[in-house]
Amino acid sequence: MKTFFLLVSSVSSTLGLFALLLPTNPVKAFYIDPHAETMAETVPVFPTPLVQQQQPKPPPDSSTLEVYAKFAGELADAARLEIMPYWRRSRGELGQELKVEENRSVFQSASPVTLADRAAERKIRELIEESCPAHGIIGEEFGEQNIDADFVWVLDPIDGTRSFITGRPLFGTLISLLYRGSPVIGVIDQPVLDERWIGVVGRQSTFNGAPVRTEGVSKLQDAELFSTTPDMFKAGHEMDRYGALKEATRSSHFGADCYAYALLASGFGVDMVVEADLGLYDYCALVPIVEGAGGTITDWEGDELGLHNHDACEGRVLASANHGLHEQALRILKSNPPRYD
Repeated sequence: MKTFFLLVSSVSSTLGLFALLLPTNPVKAFYIDPHAETMAETVPVFPTPLVQQQQPKPPPDSSTLEVYAKFAGELADAARLEIMPYWRRSRGELGQELKVEENRSVFQSASPVTLADRAAERKIRELIEESCPAHGIIGEEFGEQNIDADFVWVLDPIDGTRSFITGRPLFGTLISLLYRGSPVIGVIDQPVLDERWIGVVGRQSTFNGAPVRTEGVSKLQDAELFSTTPDMFKAGHEMDRYGALKEATRSSHFGADCYAYALLASGFGVDMVVEADLGLYDYCALVPIVEGAGGTITDWEGDELGLHNHDACEGRVLASANHGLHEQALRILKSNPPRYD
C-alpha cells in the first residue's frame, strides 16, 4: 500500500502534530509552520482519488416515459395480431405443450404454453430490438438478454394460458418497462374484450384511455379477496399465511389471473389480490397500474416489487385497493410465524 503523512499544527500556540495514513499515490511529507504568512506555502494539494465517485443518473422525465408508454401500447397491438388467430381453437391447432419447472408450486410446476404465447413474445422482442437496441428484455418464453441495461422490458405474452386454452377471456398480455430495476410502465391488454390498462409512474392509470381509480372497502372483514388458484401456495407456512388472510376477509375467489388486478385498479368489486410463486413477468406490469389507480402493491413483507428483490420475495404479491386495507392484510401475513416447512 502506498502512503503519505500529513503533518498539521493545532490552532493553539502549542504545536501539535499527528500523522494521517491514507492509501493513495505517494507525495512528500510537509511540516506545517503555524507562523507561515500564507497557507499556500505549507498545505499540499491532495492527489486525485484513484476511483472517482459516480454521480447517480437522473430518472427518466415524463416526456421520455410518455414516448415509451406509447411504444408499449404499440407492442400490445402487435401481440394482439399474433394471439387472436389462435383464440378458441382446438388444442391441436394451439400446439399446446407443458413447460416443466423445478422448485415451483403445484400450479406452476407444469404450466402450459402455446404457439400463440411464443408468436406474441417473438414479435414483441423483434420490435424492441429494432426500436430500442440498447434495452434489455426478460420474457417468459425466451428468457433474458442485456438485463444490466438501465431500461429492461419484462414480457408475459399470455398471462393466464390456462384461461386462454379453455376459452375464457380472463388472460392478458403483460408488458412492463423497468428503469434500473423498478417498474415505471405497465400494460395489461385483454385482446378478446378490447380492454387495456396502462400505468405510468407519476401518472394516473387509464382503462381504454380514461382515468381509473380503485374503490375498495376500509375494513378487511368486508373485503373480496382474489387469487388465481389455491394451488399456487406451497404447503406449510405459506399456505398457513394465506389461510389466515382468507379467513379474515368476507369471501375469496379464484381464476382471474392478471385480470383480477385490472378489476381492482378500475374499482370493479375486487378489494384485494394475494398470490405466490409468481415470475417477475407475472407482476411487474401490475405495479404501475395498481399504484397509479390509488392502490398499494408489495410483497408479503411490505417491500417494493422489482428486479432488486424478486428472489427475496419468492414471487409473493399482495395488492389492495387502498393503503389502510393493505396494512391490515400485512399485519395478518406477518403475524403468522412458521410452524412447519
